[in-house]
Amino acid sequence: MVVHFPLALVFTATLSLLAARLLRGESYAATLATVGTWNLCLGAVAALFALATGLAAMIDLHAGVTARQAVSLHVKWAVFTTLALVLLAVWRGAGSAQESRPSWIFVVLLLLASAALIATGYRGGENVYRYGVGVQRLAV
Repeated sequence: MVVHFPLALVFTATLSLLAARLLRGESYAATLATVGTWNLCLGAVAALFALATGLAAMIDLHAGVTARQAVSLHVKWAVFTTLALVLLAVWRGAGSAQESRPSWIFVVLLLLASAALIATGYRGGENVYRYGVGVQRLAV
């Protein structure tokens, strides 16, 4: 359940900050930039929690070699993506006024981080639905 918060918050942030960059109206752009900044910062914190819960779940992981390799790749993506989101949140949250329009460089990097988040989520879904990682059988 924890993994869905960073997904929702980061995608809301990405759309809001992209719209803030593209819109001409200053008041709408300022509002969207503020919403995007807050969502990005909360999404980065949520990504840290998701990473922590994932690493904690690996402690008692009983899986085959193929599943362990898939989990390892997912963890690498998760660490990279979380680090990117935290750095972008610090850049946006501490580097400029929250109501200011983001630069194009920032927007492009945020889009790339969002793409990495999609790849990370896809790999996590594969771990569950393809390899059965974290799935327990019900006692019948």
